[in-house]
Amino acid sequence: MTTGAFDSTAKLGPRARRGRRRASRALLYTFLIALLLVFALPLLWALSSSFKARGDIFGYPPKLLPSPATLDNYRGLLDENPFWSWLLISTVVAVISTVAAVLLCALAGFAFAKYRFRGKNVLFNVMFSSLAVPFAVIVVPLFVMLAKAHLTTPYFALVVPWVAPAFGIFMMRQFAEQSIPDALLDAARVDGCTEFGLFRRVVLPLLRPALGALGVWSFLNSFNSLIWPLIVVSDPGDYTLPLGIQALFGATNRQYDLVLAGSVLAAIPSLLVFFLLRKQLLEGLTAGAVKS
Repeated sequence: MTTGAFDSTAKLGPRARRGRRRASRALLYTFLIALLLVFALPLLWALSSSFKARGDIFGYPPKLLPSPATLDNYRGLLDENPFWSWLLISTVVAVISTVAAVLLCALAGFAFAKYRFRGKNVLFNVMFSSLAVPFAVIVVPLFVMLAKAHLTTPYFALVVPWVAPAFGIFMMRQFAEQSIPDALLDAARVDGCTEFGLFRRVVLPLLRPALGALGVWSFLNSFNSLIWPLIVVSDPGDYTLPLGIQALFGATNRQYDLVLAGSVLAAIPSLLVFFLLRKQLLEGLTAGAVKS
């Protein structure tokens, strides 16, 4: 702020300053409400339409509340399609991917933050640079590598892309540098702690907020993935949930009623994970933002 602007603000009377604060606050609330509507309206529309008959979904004028409400879409989805199989496969793959990603990223991030070894900076820069490469670019080479190695078993192939994400390693490295004092590690070594014991007993508890944030991020990434399952899964019996919903959408007559019901049910696991780990997610994302 310039000196002239500061002087003009200081010259305002109390009533004028209160008026300016109210105007700023009103503008802020208007922006936040508009942002909330942009994100919430599609979800509300999907939830409402999942209880409507197919012919009423795109009726005009649109109705927010279904009239009459029906459960036929959910019955049709659950009775005529292997929805629970899709949900089970997606959940198992997401849980395995999340556990592997959290463990491997914590190990790698801790090593990059607290150990000295030859080529450390080169390895970290190569890993960090991979964040700039879109996943779609490496989909085909990654699939060819798995095919050549005869590792295209659905469960294994679905987990591979998510076990050591570059973002997770970078996040763990930054958090370990800021939250784990070297003196604490040295004291544990003097007490006879092994390097792996040091990681398990000292480092992991201190990394807990970042681990929670990474866990939420990894679970949602894996659970909602569509492109990679579309490449590696060919048997309908191995479809994940996004792939199954995509198959319903691509079926004859565009089954919007079943797709909307499936989308509403598919959102439940993601919302549960988010709300259960919301505290850890916020702590992990804001850690290090303010220096003591």
